[in-house]
Amino acid sequence: MEAPTLFSQIMAQPPAILYWVYWLMIINTASILFIIHRVEARWTLAAWLLNGIIIMPYLYDQFGFVRLLGLAHIIVWTPLLVYLLGRRAHFALPSITGIYFWLLIVTNAVSLGFDYVDLARYFLGDAQIS
Repeated sequence: MEAPTLFSQIMAQPPAILYWVYWLMIINTASILFIIHRVEARWTLAAWLLNGIIIMPYLYDQFGFVRLLGLAHIIVWTPLLVYLLGRRAHFALPSITGIYFWLLIVTNAVSLGFDYVDLARYFLGDAQIS
């Protein structure tokens, strides 16, 4: 039998979690649409790639499918969120760019809320993702 992968374990999660993961992928990847004209989009894409290609796979290889995986988001999205909030005056509403960046900020902030709770639960002994 083949060993599970990070991807297969994410795909085995309940639908609500999968929809959330899909939304995270869509909103962060959409930074590509603004990459030529917005430095914030370049930082967002860099954080997204660092998270998904390097940090999260590394954590999975070292620890498995546990709550500690949220640390990947914490490492890259906390500084990104601070940066984006510092640049918020540049996100005019109701422009498409403004709407996008505010959706990104809110989405990643909510995700970080879950991730910080998961990290605390991990260190309190509740390591497994249920």
